[in-house]
Amino acid sequence: MTIKNPLAKLLVWIILAIWTVAVIYPLLWTLLDALKNNEQFFLNAPWALPKFPLLWSNFSYVWSKYNFGTYFMNSIIVTVGSTLLGMILSAMTAYILARYEFRGNKILYTIYISALMIPFALALIPLFFLLNDLHLINTWLGLILVYAALNLPFGIFLLIGFYKSLPKEIEEAAIIDGTSHYGTFFRVMLPLSQPGLITVMITNMLNNWNEYFLGVVLTNEPTKYTLPIGLAVMQAEMQYRVEWGPLFAGLLITTLPTLIVYMIYQRQIASGITAGAVK
Repeated sequence: MTIKNPLAKLLVWIILAIWTVAVIYPLLWTLLDALKNNEQFFLNAPWALPKFPLLWSNFSYVWSKYNFGTYFMNSIIVTVGSTLLGMILSAMTAYILARYEFRGNKILYTIYISALMIPFALALIPLFFLLNDLHLINTWLGLILVYAALNLPFGIFLLIGFYKSLPKEIEEAAIIDGTSHYGTFFRVMLPLSQPGLITVMITNMLNNWNEYFLGVVLTNEPTKYTLPIGLAVMQAEMQYRVEWGPLFAGLLITTLPTLIVYMIYQRQIASGITAGAVK
């Protein structure tokens, strides 16, 4: 809505400015603290500006000594694999439930959506024994399959509304041209669902990158740890002498990729969530 009252507009700008500072300040404070040593933390206020020279070496120190390079690659492999798998499975399932009428359609839809209300912690013990029997503990594949399965309910819920909004004439035209059902989905309907797919992709990516609890339970080898677990291990190793600068550097390394991805695709996320609601 267009605000015509100058005072109301000024009030809105003030609120937005306060909100912007509240969001940016913790990130800036983390960066500044990552450039300090322990002496600056204890002799100066923790929120004081770092002194020159800035300790950019804290990032390389964390990357090498605390194996953040290995954790970073593990997070990339698990996040990319689980996101792509969850996205394609969500799209295929949502397309079938939205565009095909068959016995049990609504029951399947209800089962998928009801999974959103079930805490995954309830399935943790049987899930652990299942993966152990399949020899998937301490493997990338085990984490990828679990993360992809956890993301299915939300992806299906979001994409079903989007596929229902697409006109049936598009499919009919593709079938008349001789395209199979698989070809219609992959060559016609899947590209048209790009806004919804981007939303599912980014949401799943953020969830998978930041996931900690399942990673701790399903991996116990340091070579398979992801970044959130590596950050917790680093903090535990600093139990008796906390190196605050490297600790903040590790936190920033863990957080920065998700911030960059969200900043790039924030408009697509907002548009994708509402795209399926308007026919």
